[in-house]
Amino acid sequence: MVEGFDFIELSKAVATNGPVVRIVVSGFQGSTPRETGASMLVWGAGQSGTIGGGALEWQAAKAARKMLGLSGEWRRSELKMPLGPALNQCCGGTVTLLLERYADFEIATIKGAAPSFTRPKADGISPTPAPLQASRLLRAERSGAGSHAGWFRESLKTKHAPLFLYGAGHVGCEIVRVLTGLPFDITWIDTHKNRFPDAIPVAWQANINPAALVANAPDNALHFVLTYSHAHDLEICHQVLSQPFGHLGLIGSASKKARFLKRLRELGHSEPTLNRLQCPIGDRSLGKTPQAIAIGLAYWLMQSNIKQQQETTGRVSA
Repeated sequence: MVEGFDFIELSKAVATNGPVVRIVVSGFQGSTPRETGASMLVWGAGQSGTIGGGALEWQAAKAARKMLGLSGEWRRSELKMPLGPALNQCCGGTVTLLLERYADFEIATIKGAAPSFTRPKADGISPTPAPLQASRLLRAERSGAGSHAGWFRESLKTKHAPLFLYGAGHVGCEIVRVLTGLPFDITWIDTHKNRFPDAIPVAWQANINPAALVANAPDNALHFVLTYSHAHDLEICHQVLSQPFGHLGLIGSASKKARFLKRLRELGHSEPTLNRLQCPIGDRSLGKTPQAIAIGLAYWLMQSNIKQQQETTGRVSA
């Protein structure tokens, strides 16, 4: 899945490393490792992201490092690379790459652009509005990235979905491990700091009453409840259902869900609100181990995220 042009990530890379070349797949034909919009960053002493790895990535990074030494503004280059004949790769397709050099000037120029970034692919030309016909074709690209008549457009990456995870036991640890690096801003909550692992890769909070932290969540937050205590779980669910929320998932079984629904009705929650409670979480066909639950939940989240992006892109393009 391609999420779009991550301007925040690019800005941080330029601020930390100086000039950076962004390599983005601007088109492809046939079988290729990645799709249009897949990107990576290259700077003098390092790189991040991937456009497919292997010989393709090595050659692209080599070309990017040559571009880093160029002077001038809005430096660009487009490379068309047949994977089989040129790179000896098994994929039989052809990848077209757009290489763009970004420094402080370019970052300042495009800052605040939304909801997409359209620019010419020609070297040395600053971004200007695309001609009408090209603009219409670019807007029609439902993937959020498209190339037409010498122009390239990408949707700007939006903020990651906020996800509040309650519980730092075995399942919680596996969920964080699987979701790290995916498009979610995780806030991990438990009762005591010593319940978390030594290395915590996401934002975390410890509170003897985890339900008290529900109020800190934004209205669109995804909540997943899996503490060691049914009492904590019930109170967290009660607090989530008492305010705007994006999703509420509860670890457990059909019998646990039935007991919780009964108690939550007694606490005054309506049937339409209670129908939004997902229990169990994950995919039972994969098994009940922490790893299986985490994989099932991650798959469900990514499918939901892709569907939401497609719906949003469709509304923007219409």
